[in-house]
Amino acid sequence: MKPENAIEVKNITKSFKIYLDKGHTLKEKTLFSRRRKYEKREVLKGISFEVKKGEAIGLIGHNGCGKSTTLKLLTKIMYPDSGTIEMRGRVSSLLELGAGFHPDLSGRENIYINASIFGLTKMEIDERVEDIIAFSELEEFIDNPVRTYSSGMYMRLAFAVAINVDADILLIDEILAVGDTGFQTKCFNYLKRIKAKGTTIVIVSHSMGQIEQICDRSIWIHEGRIKAKGIPKEVDMQYLDYMGEQRQAIAEKEEKRKKQEKLKKAVAEKNQKENVSEKTVAPEEKKRWGNGKAQITSVKMVKNGEKESVSFQTGDDITIQLAYSVNETVEDAVFGIGIFRMDGLQCYGTNTRIDMLDKFNLNKDGVAEIKLADVQLLPGEYLLDVAIESDMGIPVDYFREAYRFEMFSAVSDVGVARVPHEWTV
Repeated sequence: MKPENAIEVKNITKSFKIYLDKGHTLKEKTLFSRRRKYEKREVLKGISFEVKKGEAIGLIGHNGCGKSTTLKLLTKIMYPDSGTIEMRGRVSSLLELGAGFHPDLSGRENIYINASIFGLTKMEIDERVEDIIAFSELEEFIDNPVRTYSSGMYMRLAFAVAINVDADILLIDEILAVGDTGFQTKCFNYLKRIKAKGTTIVIVSHSMGQIEQICDRSIWIHEGRIKAKGIPKEVDMQYLDYMGEQRQAIAEKEEKRKKQEKLKKAVAEKNQKENVSEKTVAPEEKKRWGNGKAQITSVKMVKNGEKESVSFQTGDDITIQLAYSVNETVEDAVFGIGIFRMDGLQCYGTNTRIDMLDKFNLNKDGVAEIKLADVQLLPGEYLLDVAIESDMGIPVDYFREAYRFEMFSAVSDVGVARVPHEWTV
């Protein structure tokens, strides 16, 4: 093992047997032996990486890619099928917070039990028990049985024990959402401090913001292999682009399914000859209206000038394309758009009149485009309304919820849109 390294992982593989129908008792295993079918699932397919002393790395990837399995192999909860793992120093893991806590014992008694699991002697625990209690902020309840604790209190105590064992290597698996917001900030700041003191940290998280704040490198695990590694911002962007493509594929599949259902419904209604007039349609169900002089025939949202998409990243350039057909000349035409959150809150809206374009008439079929640069909508689902008006605001074709799209990003701002800003303290 290299002297500058704290962790060396070399070509590890790990697979599991996934039983389709497994007997649990001796009787079931004897009588139904043929039902013990399983499939072998290879989770890790040759992972290799090194972590230097005092370095923090983040493991990222979609659910089921092998991140948590890698961390469990590092903690020796399980062992690899092949390959080697070498580690130097005392290891503390924050995987299953509170594992080993006894519900009938007090919080103080559980501190001694849990800390001893991490390798501390009674004398060492005596020296830091008050620090652990103070960090957990549970002084008032520390001598009560743990079964009387809320889930947040339980997690606080477990976290306080795990990070106060003076570990050389700290392994963390998606547990930074501990307690309330104030305590989460306290935990995160503490991790920064122990990293500055030289503790080696390996963290698994879906929060790109956390990874970028605390880690020196990111490792992207994809389908059991390392797909990319390097500076967190660069690797995270590659991962987010991939996840955006996956979300788009899922959204397109869902949209296709909805269209098929809508077509089936239309055919069924036609077969039943249920001709419902506009007057019988409830106002809240009516999503399109106008005098019909022109009609929007298709709506597209194009990502960064490349291809149509239903999934965008905060900061993308988005072009909205409205194809239309003209049945009768529309004098002094106006095109408009409106972007709404799923709860109905309007996030943005504009039209050609607001933007003071020269007046124009619609005489023939065509396409209208509006280019939205650096769209800073925060992650979530949104609906796009589009419209054509004629002079004096007469509706020609109002089309509510014409397009559904999704925004995603690594930012953790709150609200509707991200406002560019810069702090000076």
